[in-house]
Amino acid sequence: MRRIIYPTLDQAVEIHKKTVEVSGGGADGLMDIGLLDSVLEHIQNDVYYSTFEEKLTHLFYSANKFHCFQDGNKRIAISLGAQFLLLNGYLFIAGSFIREMENISYHVAAGRIDKDLLLEIITALINGKFDSEEIKLKILHAIQK
Repeated sequence: MRRIIYPTLDQAVEIHKKTVEVSGGGADGLMDIGLLDSVLEHIQNDVYYSTFEEKLTHLFYSANKFHCFQDGNKRIAISLGAQFLLLNGYLFIAGSFIREMENISYHVAAGRIDKDLLLEIITALINGKFDSEEIKLKILHAIQK
């Protein structure tokens, strides 16, 4: 298994600041830096998250749902996820990740897409299978509930 590069707490805070600045504004403050630090540490545990996709899923889900920031939690989930992809050489997928996860992040925040389906979605994106009928139907069923 190749070495994975993880975003640091300082990088995550800076990414949030820049994301809020360029994406339409909002509050720039932290609500729980300890929780954010915990998420960034936890994804490094290979016992809990043995694959890159599992690590990215937990990072995205946690940034989206845990409200570590006063504002922009859905946006930071996308930005942090994209940064994690870029840090690890997934240049080919970062753009489509940002595009596709914009709608997905809303449904994760609303509780319609759970962490298991999110893992399937992220795995499909990374493997170039996001346009499969199977994953599209799963997303459709989830958001129609």
